Amino acid sequence: MAAISSVRGRIIYNSRGSKTIEIDIISEGGFAGRVCAPSGASVGRHEAAAFAPGGPAESLGILEKNIQKFIGLESSDLRGIHDAIREIDPSPRYSQVGGAVAFAVSIASMESASRAAGRQLFEMLSQRDSFYIPYPLGNILGGGAHAGPGTPDIQEILVCATGAKTIQDAADTNLAVHRELGRILSENDPGFTRGRGDEGGWAPKLENQAALEMATRACENLGYTLGREVSLGADFAASTQWDEKKQRYVYDRAGFENTPGEQIDFAAEIISKYKLAYVEDAVHEEAFDAMAELTGRFPKVMIAGDDLTVTNKDILARAVESKSCNAAILKVNQAGSLHDALEFASLADKSGIKLVTSHRSGESADSHIAHIGIATGSRMLKAGIVGGERTAKINELLRLAGHDLICGMAEV
Repeated sequence: MAAISSVRGRIIYNSRGSKTIEIDIISEGGFAGRVCAPSGASVGRHEAAAFAPGGPAESLGILEKNIQKFIGLESSDLRGIHDAIREIDPSPRYSQVGGAVAFAVSIASMESASRAAGRQLFEMLSQRDSFYIPYPLGNILGGGAHAGPGTPDIQEILVCATGAKTIQDAADTNLAVHRELGRILSENDPGFTRGRGDEGGWAPKLENQAALEMATRACENLGYTLGREVSLGADFAASTQWDEKKQRYVYDRAGFENTPGEQIDFAAEIISKYKLAYVEDAVHEEAFDAMAELTGRFPKVMIAGDDLTVTNKDILARAVESKSCNAAILKVNQAGSLHDALEFASLADKSGIKLVTSHRSGESADSHIAHIGIATGSRMLKAGIVGGERTAKINELLRLAGHDLICGMAEV
């Protein structure tokens, strides 16, 4: 065991060029952990606040005034680190210091502890007897809040190599589909600039159905059968379409509106037609009953909550009770601290909810979520396909695949 001897923070930039916080924690013996906090563009109303009201600089200033609360704590004492953060900020959503501080301090502490113990981070975070590599789930075509005007309303069209036997095969397949889709889009539109959204997915000027058709064609051109070697997924991010006053889902880019019932049918038709294996936030974040209807219709499809569950164990408990999803996104910074996120993961595991550990649209080059995905038994790692901050996670999975404790790929 090694006690924390130093905590230092700084402001750096994420993949969108926005300011964020990076924390270094050093334990006795010189064992260092370093973590940079990510941030999202599509943000659930119940998730942790990213920063203090005054932004990253204010968050960092609050931390610097309270560094002594961490000095001397065991770096492996995740609950103790969490409690120290809560002494600084007891608010429900970390609205005083910001979830970025809670995220970076708690993970950096555990990284320092893992190095002091000579163990991998995923080993330090879990008591599991066996570990599996989650399947990489990657954005191949982006729209909504992650891309510019003219792109689809659906925020992400995703691919997962569900037939792959190794992480190398899975990564190769995802990359091949991404490249082939880029070729198809350029062929379809000679003026396509090969621009990409926040997470590396192509950002073409297309309507939803045309985007899904081209994604399907990319898979089929490579000889893959949907639902076998590869599967498509979609993040509808439906809260961004939901108009509370109208009580309608407003698809501005495609030029139509859906009633709540029509939205369920809209999502169901896409799931069936394109044999989706994964669906995220197909209805807005308060629509627990509508999500339950979709989950009931498609029990073999991963119907995942993101904005619905926001890595919050109390909200997940409500979703479990109402049978609103059979899968859930785990984003540590939605919860705040790593301790919060692992409590969420524990409830999901006990409740039979499949986990998908996820990046954020504004990412860092850190690879910690690869370890968190393995430690929590996540079936998938939503980490993108291209871009240095995205491939960092996939490359870490490739490194970890050779570890003695890894038993192969997870079940999807």
